[in-house]
Amino acid sequence: MPSPGPAQPADPAGPDRPASPLARLRDPAWYQEYGVYVAVAALLLFNALFTDHFMTADNFRTQLVQVAPIVIVALGMALVIGTEGVDLSVGSTMALAAAFLPLYLGYGLVPALVVALLAGAVVGAVNGALVSLIGLQPIVATLALFVGGRGLALVVADGQLKQIVNPDLLSLGTGSFLGVPLVVWIAGLLALAVAFLVRRTTFGRQIVAVGGNRSAAALAGLPVKRVLIGVYVLCGVFAALAGILATARLTASDPSSLGTLMELSAITAVVVGGTPLSGGSVRVLGTVAGALLMQLLRATLVKHDLPDSTAQIAQAAIIVAAVYVARERRSR
Repeated sequence: MPSPGPAQPADPAGPDRPASPLARLRDPAWYQEYGVYVAVAALLLFNALFTDHFMTADNFRTQLVQVAPIVIVALGMALVIGTEGVDLSVGSTMALAAAFLPLYLGYGLVPALVVALLAGAVVGAVNGALVSLIGLQPIVATLALFVGGRGLALVVADGQLKQIVNPDLLSLGTGSFLGVPLVVWIAGLLALAVAFLVRRTTFGRQIVAVGGNRSAAALAGLPVKRVLIGVYVLCGVFAALAGILATARLTASDPSSLGTLMELSAITAVVVGGTPLSGGSVRVLGTVAGALLMQLLRATLVKHDLPDSTAQIAQAAIIVAAVYVARERRSR
């Protein structure tokens, strides 16, 4: 019987050994996890080197104010996408909330805000009921209110743009605290609240479970229908809040144009931030970074005298790349 050969050395790339940096760069999971942060850093470095007057406090303040409503809407969208859904009605919900504001400001700021937020909650509840109780596909259910919601907003506002003169409401759009605009504070606090909701609460874990496998979640006794209605209500309330803040910043309620294409901006921020369209995960910090990346990209192109259509093409390319990376990760 032949004697055994000399012992072979252990495989240097064995399963217990960390992957090399080069191997990580070839892994789609790495790009989905960290790609958005690298892209934001690279864009800031480019502007620091090649864009005049970009890396200034005033410019960053402007960028943060402009991106804050997108972040707020995207946070609600991330919760919906986490359940393997989507909400196309967020732009119309913004317009509807803005249409209700001038009608109730005569009763005071708080009643007007409550009515506007309730309008968003009702839209979300209708979307959630259509998805969870009737069984419509999310894209179909929310498409109905994408069209009908803006029409209702125009009816409520009599099809007119209405100026806002209430100083308390206007302060939400133009005021600041400790040198930071209030809209940025609100967006940041909401991001922290949503992160806590997803990571530390039962409802957050239920969102992830329902998105991961809805049938298994139902068999496990989770309140699937209640969770679905809850995330759409939250998404509607967040969209209404964004509509309130946008109205305060613009000093006018314009239901015909407010929130136009906001649903695409929000979905882009969520997907680029690493939350898969297949559900089962909610990346809050990634969503914020995704919204910031899209805003910085648009501002960079404008600073270099490129048309907004170029920004839209670049945004489309980034969406395709993000979806491709997510698909490659699932296929492995």
